[in-house]
Amino acid sequence: MAETTREIERKYEATPGTPLPDLTRIKGVAEVVHRGTRTLDAVYHDTPGLRLAAEGLTLRRRTGGPDAGWHLKFPVAPGVRDELGAPLADTLPEEFAALLRSRLRGAPTVPVVRLRTTRDVRLLHAADGTRLAELSVDTVHAERLPEGPAAHWTEIEVELAEGTDPALLDALGTRLRKAGIRPSAAPSKLARALAETGRPPAAPAPAPGPPGTAGAVVLAYVREQTDAIVALDPAVRRDLPDAVHRMRVACRRLRGTFRTYRRVLDRDVTDHLAGELRWLARELGAARDREVLDARLRARVTALPRPLVRGPVKARLRHHAATGRQDARRRVLAALDSARHLALLDSLAALHTHPPLRKAAHRKAPKVLARALAEDHARLAERVGHALALDPGKERDLALHEARKAAKRTRYAAEAARPALGKPAKRMAKRVKAVQSLLGEHQDAVVARRALRGLGAEADAAGEPSFTWGLLHGHEESAADRAERELPRVWSRAGATGIEAAFRP
Repeated sequence: MAETTREIERKYEATPGTPLPDLTRIKGVAEVVHRGTRTLDAVYHDTPGLRLAAEGLTLRRRTGGPDAGWHLKFPVAPGVRDELGAPLADTLPEEFAALLRSRLRGAPTVPVVRLRTTRDVRLLHAADGTRLAELSVDTVHAERLPEGPAAHWTEIEVELAEGTDPALLDALGTRLRKAGIRPSAAPSKLARALAETGRPPAAPAPAPGPPGTAGAVVLAYVREQTDAIVALDPAVRRDLPDAVHRMRVACRRLRGTFRTYRRVLDRDVTDHLAGELRWLARELGAARDREVLDARLRARVTALPRPLVRGPVKARLRHHAATGRQDARRRVLAALDSARHLALLDSLAALHTHPPLRKAAHRKAPKVLARALAEDHARLAERVGHALALDPGKERDLALHEARKAAKRTRYAAEAARPALGKPAKRMAKRVKAVQSLLGEHQDAVVARRALRGLGAEADAAGEPSFTWGLLHGHEESAADRAERELPRVWSRAGATGIEAAFRP
């Protein structure tokens, strides 16, 4: 795994003769130590169309300085990036190639910019000697490759040390601005080099059709979810918190959008994509479902009084969780590395280039989207009513799970329609989400009971007490029963929306 650091920095305009103010007048800064000058030489790589730069990613090979090597930077927030480092080599590290697969999808990377920087470094220390930040005055020579125009500038860069309160950046910024030093308009050296030496990255094309049409609204939501899947691919590979869950939700949102708004987008195209999204969500689901189950069972055991935890319950639970996580992660990575996944990403990209719009896509959005939402809500009502009419048991559990899936689809459809329908769609999404959450609690209890029966059987076969597993099984039965009893009340708030009538002409 490449070494990762969180880079929090700000950049300021400067000239070769710009004087720095006394930074020890900033609260907490006791000393500024001059560390001399470094010479850095970095070649930035991207696709010929600057696909990485368009999404705020930076890939470079740099020599000189203490961190010479390959660097890959992912944006986190304005002025905040995760920087991954790998040893200096002639070719792109395999790990970086994997992290860029969802963006590159087979496209080659080529050198696009060379930056040669003379860096004058100062370290800011606290009174106890703790390093707070690094401030550098960078004299930059940028050259577009191959044999393109050049640009020159000087800038001041301030980067926080790990563990430093970000408020220090605000104090430093105030001090520099009082000295007449202004923030840079460019988010990075690469962005400035591209802007000043030729063509910058192209902005994403707007959704086809006039603003306010059903097609424009739906395609904007489709693009948002597609971008999320692409961006979360490397996050899942890096095993970042909640990445699997967010990617799975984006797949489900897209699937739901294709099914709900079938009068807007041609199903001859989107049905295949929905099937492939279902496959990807299922592969991700093994990991996500394991995360949810493990967290639930750990919480249940932790809440038990110690005398009720009999036998090596926690040890068996840890083993169960570790084994399941390893298997689930292998399955997820195999899916992301597959040709099938890349083909899906290519097909989603083509959907934006050549959207399969139907006649209704060119109509005004409110009436078209409200009608589709009303149909989804009617389907949800039918499934909830069917489930509530059944006696408690396996058949009812399955019916409630189907109702949960319908609630998700309705909620996501309402979210997609919100730009056109406003508060009614927002209110509908909120109320249906409450139904979905309650049904999710019920389904989690059903899944936990199944796992607990297996764990109890394993414990019994090993000669361990099975009392605790049976006790936890009873707790999950109670949780499922509570959810079922609560459902009529929660559904009563979401059961009537009148959303289609609100948007009739």
